[in-house]
Amino acid sequence: MNENPADLAPELCVLIAAVLGLVNGLFLPRARQWWVAGVCAAGLLAGLVVAGLAATRPDLAAFDAFAIDPITHVTRIAVLATTAAVIALAAATVRGHPRETEFYVLTMLSALGAITLGASSDLLVLVAAYLLASIPAYALAGFGKDAPGTEAALKYYLMGAFLGILMLAGATLLYGVGRGTAYGPLRDGLGTAPAAAVGAAVVALLAGLLFKAGAVPGHYWVPDVAEGAPPVVAAFATTVPKIGAFAALLRFGADALPPGTFDWAPLVAVVAAATMTLGNLAAFGQDNVRRLLAYSTVSQAGYLLVPVAMAARGDLAEPALLYYAAAYAVTNLGAFAVVVAVGRDDLDGYTGLLRASPLLGASLAVCLLGLVGTPPTAVFVGKVLMFGAALDGHYAWLAVLAAVNSVASVFYYLRWIVPTFGKPRPGLRPARAPTAIAVALAAASLALGLASGIALSL
Repeated sequence: MNENPADLAPELCVLIAAVLGLVNGLFLPRARQWWVAGVCAAGLLAGLVVAGLAATRPDLAAFDAFAIDPITHVTRIAVLATTAAVIALAAATVRGHPRETEFYVLTMLSALGAITLGASSDLLVLVAAYLLASIPAYALAGFGKDAPGTEAALKYYLMGAFLGILMLAGATLLYGVGRGTAYGPLRDGLGTAPAAAVGAAVVALLAGLLFKAGAVPGHYWVPDVAEGAPPVVAAFATTVPKIGAFAALLRFGADALPPGTFDWAPLVAVVAAATMTLGNLAAFGQDNVRRLLAYSTVSQAGYLLVPVAMAARGDLAEPALLYYAAAYAVTNLGAFAVVVAVGRDDLDGYTGLLRASPLLGASLAVCLLGLVGTPPTAVFVGKVLMFGAALDGHYAWLAVLAAVNSVASVFYYLRWIVPTFGKPRPGLRPARAPTAIAVALAAASLALGLASGIALSL
């Protein structure tokens, strides 16, 4: 066990930036609260630097509950980078809001919870991380205080609280039958535990993690939050916490469950199949682009669950999930950045976007086709790895179903892309700062795909 606080330097950078931002916001006049965005951005960049340095050192377990290994390294870098993009988007849209400081601080704390989720190797830390990632996000969902935002926040909170209780009950039952909370001792204890008790506990624990991942059956909050919350909040809630949730699922399935006691793969595979299929079917008829993206994220959660199901069944599961999660985060956030830049939620509002703003229109096409899995985008490489993980784990039917769903998703993405080739509608003037961020994220998706060999070797 390592008890050096410096091992948690990236997390400390985020926490210190959040605290400094909150304290500064108490004394800054409203017109200068944008300084808090600078403080938070500096903390995220510092966290990225030290996370990169930490990735060059040997694996270890800090305080016997916080694993520092490749899963944590990717989770840290992906969460910190995407949160920095969210802060940049918010600086252009939230500036001057009476609660501008609170927005940045809540975003930072939820991101910290997402990182801790992915690094947790102890049930107690996992539950605490779930709460830290969730509670600030509930407040962010209702940030606009209008009727849709209030309803979305209420649904988000009630579902998160209920499934969080189930998760806590599952953790308690696992502790009771496994005689430990750290994944190592827990794995040893569960080897002799009754299979029925272990199964019930795992299902209950999955309830909370699947809620954070936006997967069936905890996906109902996703379209409501995506439509009712401010667009920047929707971008954050459907992207950043998912990274930590999927990392936590992979780690739990691989490290905490002994072989033979509970068959993890069939359960998660069925959830993955239901999630990707339901998300695609629900997205077909959507005319609101934010709801379309919401159901798209549900389907993407199904694809991401495929390597989770293959945890401990092959060597491809871990790289497939980590690469796909990072690729999805960049690409999905890029699509939401286009929504922020245009400022319209209806499909007709994007008519002529390619002519009015060629770079923004091209970025939208790259991100949406990237979510399909079109080469050379990063998600394409992630899906190839995901198919490989399913075949490596002898779940060919799941790979076939994922391929069919990927092809079917082309329809609703093209419903959004095709109008961008038309004649520009009057008043189509995308905002400059969000446009620049959308272009940068689309370029990052292409770069990550083209440099996939280098990224995977690292």
